[in-house]
Amino acid sequence: MDHQQSNMLLLETSDGELVDRICPWSRYVQRPEKANVYHGVFYNLSEDQIYKFKYPQPKKRDRLKIYEAHVGISSSKEEVSTYENFRINVIPHIVKQGYNTIQLMAIMEHSYYASFGYQVTNFFAASSRYGTLEELKALVDEAHKHDLTVILDLVHSHSSKNVLDGLNMFDGTDSCFFHDSPRGYHMLWDSRCFNYLAREVMRFLLSNIRYWLEEYKFDGFRFDGVSSMLYHSHGLGHNFSGTYKEYFGLATDTDSFNYLQLAHHVIQTLFPESITIAEEVSGMPTLCRPLAEGGAGFDYRLAMAIPDLWIKFFRDIRDEDWEMGHITWVLTNRR
Repeated sequence: MDHQQSNMLLLETSDGELVDRICPWSRYVQRPEKANVYHGVFYNLSEDQIYKFKYPQPKKRDRLKIYEAHVGISSSKEEVSTYENFRINVIPHIVKQGYNTIQLMAIMEHSYYASFGYQVTNFFAASSRYGTLEELKALVDEAHKHDLTVILDLVHSHSSKNVLDGLNMFDGTDSCFFHDSPRGYHMLWDSRCFNYLAREVMRFLLSNIRYWLEEYKFDGFRFDGVSSMLYHSHGLGHNFSGTYKEYFGLATDTDSFNYLQLAHHVIQTLFPESITIAEEVSGMPTLCRPLAEGGAGFDYRLAMAIPDLWIKFFRDIRDEDWEMGHITWVLTNRR
């Protein structure tokens, strides 16, 4: 098979139906011109074409000053921007502004661009909208040249429900990667929820973690949607008060918590300098405690209430009416 040759898998389901699917481990997928769905692309460069990293990865930092970025909207022009443009024009700006960390969102391939990367269809594929795999590696390497830590937005909390170019109904059933009950559906996000108890699902996701850290030299992850993972209700319609009975009971999805522990075991064993951040709004205790103590192992929990506070104050409240006591409470409200 030639490099960049388009391909699909032809599978026979248990019902005898023949279906076209993209290989779940495809590293590169593209949507052909005049087509509605993505196709797998055979990516097989010669040795001299493979990008060779030139700069060492930064050591694990004590403090992060994070610049969150979406490559596709990083241009001032009305276009989908590229890895190359980000490397050449955006990284110098980030350095000049004094940031020490870049968090890249919407890198894992997603056929629905407006999802901002949160409806992932192809977990091992870097988005082809922005360029090639080697150009993404060059971007990460350029950041390392300037001693910038590069964190990937990792979406393992759910998956796109797409069938033709995603994981849904991969083998003709709705239980290949996901729960086959209502537990396998996220009604608010209109997506599928992984079955973290299934051994092959666990292997798929854990190998995905290793792949991004090993192949692209990312320095860690921001785990998306952790609150949704931790509760059977996905935390919907629940205002957490902080009492322990809300966290340690039948409402908690222990399968998901165990997956997060295993993910951190892989990360901390193979890539001990990596950083992990949880996007988590419920205040789950032990989230940032070490694995040896029964915690999930995260380095940080993203303080979601703080940006919401600034938005509310800037948009709705006059400067002279800002409550300093309330601001202080939100800034210091940590478990």
